[in-house]
Amino acid sequence: MTSACVVFPPPVERFAGYGIADSKQLAPEKRETLSRWIEENALYTALGWAWVDEIERLNIRRATLLSMGRALQTLPQTLLRECSILVALDGKDLIEDLPFRQKAVVGGDRMVLSIAAASILAKVARDRYMGEIDSESPEFRFRIHKGYGTKAHREAIRRYGLSRHHRPLFCRKALEPGIS
Repeated sequence: MTSACVVFPPPVERFAGYGIADSKQLAPEKRETLSRWIEENALYTALGWAWVDEIERLNIRRATLLSMGRALQTLPQTLLRECSILVALDGKDLIEDLPFRQKAVVGGDRMVLSIAAASILAKVARDRYMGEIDSESPEFRFRIHKGYGTKAHREAIRRYGLSRHHRPLFCRKALEPGIS
C-alpha cells in the first residue's frame, strides 16, 4: 500500500490549471510528467508505505490509514506543529491520534487538488516499485500488470505460487481451480 501527501504553497487554487487529476484517470506518461512537476512545485511531498504482512494483519483499510500516517510523519515537524493545518484525506476515515484537524473526503482524488496530487505521487511510486520487484520475480511480470489481477497475473500465481510480494488473503481466489 502506497500513500502520499502533498502540501502546496497557498493559494492552492493557482495550481488548478496544470492537469492534476485523479491518478486513475491519467495516462502513465502524464502521471510521470505531473509527478515531477508536483515534486518541483509543492512545498512538501512525502510517501508512506504499508507492507504485505501489515496489510494481511490489519486489513486493507487500516493498512491504508497506517501508510497515510507514515507519509504525514515524514513531513517537517515545524509544519506538523502548525495549528492551522488541515489534512484532507481521500476516503471516509480519519487517522487516529493526529495532532491536527482532518477532513475525510470520499472521492477526494477527484475533488481536492492536494489529494489528486498525492494520488499521482503514490501511483507513480507504486508503479516504480512494481518495476523493481519485477527483476526479483520476473515470472510474475509485475512491470506489466503493476500488481493488478489481470488474467496473466492470475495464471502466473497458479503456475508459480505466491511471491513474498503477494497478499495471500487477497490472492486466495486466484488460486482456486476454475477461477479465471
